[in-house]
Amino acid sequence: MGIQMTGIDHSVAEIDIRTIFSFTKKHTADALEKLKQVKGIEGCVLLSTCNRMELWVSTSEDFEANLYTLLCEIREVCPEKYRQYFKFRSEREAVHHLFRLAGGLESRILGEDQIVTQVKDALTFAREHFATDHVLETLFRQAVTAAKKVKTGIALSPSDQSVVNIAIQTLKQEGFDFRGKTCMVIGNGVMGKLAANQIRRQGADVTVTVRQYRSGIVEIPEKCHRIDYGRRMELFGQCDYVVSATVSPNYTLTKELVEGSIEKTVVLIDLAVPRDIDPGVREIEGVRLFDIDCFRDEARSDAQKEAIRQAEMCFEEQMEEFYTWYECVDVIPKIQEIKEKVAVDLELRLQKKLRELPLEDAVREQLREDIEAAAVRTVNKMLFALRDGVERKTFRESLGCLERLYNE
Repeated sequence: MGIQMTGIDHSVAEIDIRTIFSFTKKHTADALEKLKQVKGIEGCVLLSTCNRMELWVSTSEDFEANLYTLLCEIREVCPEKYRQYFKFRSEREAVHHLFRLAGGLESRILGEDQIVTQVKDALTFAREHFATDHVLETLFRQAVTAAKKVKTGIALSPSDQSVVNIAIQTLKQEGFDFRGKTCMVIGNGVMGKLAANQIRRQGADVTVTVRQYRSGIVEIPEKCHRIDYGRRMELFGQCDYVVSATVSPNYTLTKELVEGSIEKTVVLIDLAVPRDIDPGVREIEGVRLFDIDCFRDEARSDAQKEAIRQAEMCFEEQMEEFYTWYECVDVIPKIQEIKEKVAVDLELRLQKKLRELPLEDAVREQLREDIEAAAVRTVNKMLFALRDGVERKTFRESLGCLERLYNE
């Protein structure tokens, strides 16, 4: 039994490298299906965001595969080419990393709002594809719980910190202004809506693209206009800013499209991984292109350093709760077996006495079931009290004695 993870993130790899290992929902589903077939993998979760990709697995003792190699096989790339960008962690180091990750301590923007939801969604997606097991379920749930406690109780950063807000702040520091400007946001997903809302609040006139094939009512941010995605280039020439934030595997803006539509100086902001905007547009006169790697929040004030310390203390408490459970998870089947054997033993000892009682058959059967349930609850309470009161080694030795007693 073990916990392992490997991953790539913004701190070691630029966007073009991260793109190679990014996963759409369809690719994630396919990858989970393949990983489930690997000998020794009991459960797996794949997290893929703009800034990172991480594969988490729980393993049995006979697991011998290499997670990085498995990922390269799935992405059909040469392992030797990208090994330097990956980090491998196992057991306590892996657990600690997940708690920090969910809490926003590993993010490009300290304490960002989106990561805890992304971690939770990764678990949900894996569960929906029958890829998780009780170890990863428990680990991810407790990491999310700890992250929410930190978010509500510790001020890691201002409440509006997100890559969109950092992008706006960065551009304003460089002299760009949004008030009275025309902006188009390509993409109406979570990131697109956030971008549209925040830029509108800066005083810009914002139009959001929508797809015709979407069924039902498509909601766009309040006070924003809409335009069909296929007509986006009709508006492009009028724009001062164009933000693209989709999950499309293809460019939403190519060099050819931009060259044919540009009418004035325009700032292009690409918040997607893989890239939404062709890097070749940088060669076009009058175009300024910023991608997600242009927006960083690396400075740490003394107050933030203290907040990080407090967050780590909060994580330690929740991690210890997980370790207490995890270090004994392999003996839970043994505990269950002992409880069942105690119940059978008690039933056999009481069988004759129960038959002699002047009771109706239905009442006698109910009494038998009640006695059996009480025995199971009592043994369960005793065993878990023993687990919490003695050293792990002593507890395991005690279970071994009970197993031998009922196996004789």
